[in-house]
Amino acid sequence: MKSLGQLRYFLGIEVARSAHGISMSQRKYVLDLLTETGMLACKPASTPMDINHKLDVFPNQVPTDMGRYQWLVGRLIYLSHTRPDIAYAVSVVSQFMHAPSEEHLHAVNRILRCLKGTPGKGLLFSKHGVSSIKGYTDADWAGDQTTRKSTSGYFTFVLLHFCQRKSGYMA
Repeated sequence: MKSLGQLRYFLGIEVARSAHGISMSQRKYVLDLLTETGMLACKPASTPMDINHKLDVFPNQVPTDMGRYQWLVGRLIYLSHTRPDIAYAVSVVSQFMHAPSEEHLHAVNRILRCLKGTPGKGLLFSKHGVSSIKGYTDADWAGDQTTRKSTSGYFTFVLLHFCQRKSGYMA
């Protein structure tokens, strides 16, 4: 066995240690994804999804390339491990992997535009102990226009804080 030193980068996740704790982000992964999709120069969006989106499968929708859509959504699912702020939007667009339309692709592009504005955002595992445990939940009651089913999600913060990468360290 050979010691490779402190962990810095593994499976697309950047790990940085500081006096505040250990931070994880996927900055390079985001920038590579934006470059591969041609959206590196796009205008950033402030939120990953429109507030009152009406995504569903409609009979008259214009289909899009299913392989590309599934590839993009798969990349976003992996990215949501360190970016819980996009988790709900990614869960919504992943519901349409079997029959994506142009509207669904626009929603995926909105997520990418949101990532453009904050590529270095990530998680901070604080060194200073548990100050609180916070849980959040959200639902769109009967949001599916066809089946009237609800989509809900939840996440819990335990020693997790968002951080923004600045000049080689996490703040």
